[in-house]
Amino acid sequence: MTVTVAPTEDLETCLNLRRIVFMDEQGVSEAEEIDGLDEDCLHLLAREGDLPVGTARVYFDQDIAKIGRVCVLKSHRGTGLGAALIRAALAASEGRAVRAKLGAQTHALGFYRTLGFIPVGPVYDDAGIPHRDMVRAL
Repeated sequence: MTVTVAPTEDLETCLNLRRIVFMDEQGVSEAEEIDGLDEDCLHLLAREGDLPVGTARVYFDQDIAKIGRVCVLKSHRGTGLGAALIRAALAASEGRAVRAKLGAQTHALGFYRTLGFIPVGPVYDDAGIPHRDMVRAL
């Protein structure tokens, strides 16, 4: 079955996916995951038929599109879905920002490099997980 990625208003489903991946699998606290920005973000939802399988969000801060909360269910990792979510976030940001920025978990730096992002600044801790900021032009 084909997976589709599209903007959504279904924040509840996006939050449920994030709960599964970030809170349940990675041990991120609810207080750290639910940061109060969701109402101001563009949300993307990946579905395989009716089944939600991944999500991402974009927060626009002046001329920067901050891509975050990118997650894919374990059953769909390694399928290209993460890249599809990032490409959809980049496409949705064109015309609204001049560059994209994200905080990558350090194990995923290579993945984001293949999508045109370059690392900037030092490694830092976010919710107990090492991250590094990455940017790319839109």
